[in-house]
Amino acid sequence: MSQAIWIRRLALFGVVLCFAVVVLGAYTRLSDAGLGCPDWPGCYGHLTPAGAAANVEHVQSAWPGSTFESRKAWIEMIHRYAATTLGFVIVLIAALAVVARRAQLVSLPFAALLLVTVVSQGVLGMLTVTWLLKPLIVTGHLIGGLTTLGLLVWLWLTMRARTARDANDARDATPWRAPAASLQRARGLATIAFVALAMQILLGGWTSTNYAAMACPDLPRCQNEWVPEADYRDAFVLWRGLDINYAGGVLDHPARVAIHFTHRLGAVVATLLLTLAALAAIRLRHAATRHAALFVLGALAVQIAIATTMVLKTFPLTLAAAHNAGAALLLIAMVMLMRALRPVRPVSSG
Repeated sequence: MSQAIWIRRLALFGVVLCFAVVVLGAYTRLSDAGLGCPDWPGCYGHLTPAGAAANVEHVQSAWPGSTFESRKAWIEMIHRYAATTLGFVIVLIAALAVVARRAQLVSLPFAALLLVTVVSQGVLGMLTVTWLLKPLIVTGHLIGGLTTLGLLVWLWLTMRARTARDANDARDATPWRAPAASLQRARGLATIAFVALAMQILLGGWTSTNYAAMACPDLPRCQNEWVPEADYRDAFVLWRGLDINYAGGVLDHPARVAIHFTHRLGAVVATLLLTLAALAAIRLRHAATRHAALFVLGALAVQIAIATTMVLKTFPLTLAAAHNAGAALLLIAMVMLMRALRPVRPVSSG
């Protein structure tokens, strides 16, 4: 039991920390601090930007193509410090899962998936810098961070439900009254909505990493047109080769319009599907499922409000970072709904 409690607490701490890492990563990218430290894992050959600041002459000679900016360097390194701490937390969770494998608190495949995901994040973080903010890598880094967040939320919810069940806690023990067909329909809609959300987050990452956020400065139209002229052929080229510095973006305006407009269309589709999934879950008349569905609707409303205000206010940095936080919050809500629709089994499956 003590191991179960430790895993649950570490998972909750990991959720909070991972959320912070995702938001910090967005802020780093949006404030153009992604190359604040052009090397990895240190900063201009030092553990902290303070060490680099104390040896500016050496920094300028060793990295002649870079300009040391203390503020951007600290933003980048704080993100790295937080991400490294998260990695240690997940390693500890995986270790506890191995130690408690006979009790089946966490399945070893799930623990391995979580560990591989965070290790992959470290590799992508390195490539983000060494490959000069390549959009494919930066977008993959964002998706990896949100995948880690989703896995940690799922783990925490599973451990919380399991320990509550073992303690005969009836807080969410409302019996299922809905027909099996209704439950199956709600699960199907939730799955479809989750896929749509994942695709929309992917489009959002592609929009941000290609600096296409301001390609449509008006709302609800784009470039004062309902269907703007755009270059879709060039907009979604995934690989453009190495040794290209993508800071500031390399695409022409029509390609950026195509990316942004596609992201807007995706937002409409995702909003409809998320709403349908939440309403279907509410109709089941089950306490835990209803609470999760209401959370989805609330997070969706917040995200729409942030996105709308961001365009109207001409994309300020704080709202752009909040938009990423809203996406992470919506992901958490959907994972909670998916977990509520699939009660924890007596034998752990992770």
